[in-house]
Amino acid sequence: MKRKDVPEDAEMKVAKNTGLPAFVIKSLRERKKRLTPSLVTKNHAFPVIASYNVHKCVGRDRKFDPERTSRVIQEIGADIIALQEADSRFGERTGLLDLARLERESGLVPVPVQAGVKAHGWHGNVVLFREGAVRDVHTLKLPGLEPRGALVVELDLKHGGTLRVIAAHFGLLRHSRARQAQALLGLLEERDEYPTVLMGDLNEWRLGNGSSLNTLRDAFGGMPPAVPSFPSNLPVLALDRIIANRAGLVEQVEAHDSALARIASDHLPLKAAIRTDLLAG
Repeated sequence: MKRKDVPEDAEMKVAKNTGLPAFVIKSLRERKKRLTPSLVTKNHAFPVIASYNVHKCVGRDRKFDPERTSRVIQEIGADIIALQEADSRFGERTGLLDLARLERESGLVPVPVQAGVKAHGWHGNVVLFREGAVRDVHTLKLPGLEPRGALVVELDLKHGGTLRVIAAHFGLLRHSRARQAQALLGLLEERDEYPTVLMGDLNEWRLGNGSSLNTLRDAFGGMPPAVPSFPSNLPVLALDRIIANRAGLVEQVEAHDSALARIASDHLPLKAAIRTDLLAG
């Protein structure tokens, strides 16, 4: 009997026929594993944290659709989520999402920030949380040619303990990213020690000596495995990160790779479980 080959999926055929690099084909092969049921949302013992560059609510289809973006945020099911590009970039930096409706439908409350009257957050960075109390909020303007910032929030969680969340969006230029990473380290040196999670679009895919991630190792130690998140339709670059300053504090980092997420932004969201039993002290 003549053997019938198992048909390849359409994306793999396109990859091979167009001569895409090996790392792209590898990402396609591994995508099937990423599409299995989420380990993060299955683990109800610990809260879920997430990071999502919403691309100013403009999808890959070039449509401005804040409602679609909100649906992705609700899909993720995070207890704490850091958003990037949630405000318009220029002028009054107007917030782009209906945060009141998002709160009604998901229970996520924005951390208050003293920024522009119409802005959601700080340089487009917004932190939303479901339960707990805000202990402190600090904004940091990051150095570099582009207007970038970081939002530092200390949350007393309902599950117990205090967690510091740094929501950041690094620049496109390598020299700027190095300075921005150093600025974050300087901020942490000036503040009390807390279990800390850095979440955001760090725009850094390199791992060599010139990578800004090497600077962050001084405070955050070893980097967790890179999870491709960009571009959302064929994620091959790990531009988005969730990293912690304590071993084991963050686990099961994965991309939220749904049909809606692949079209709503050029980035896929990242999510992870946060070990609240490690927050004490």
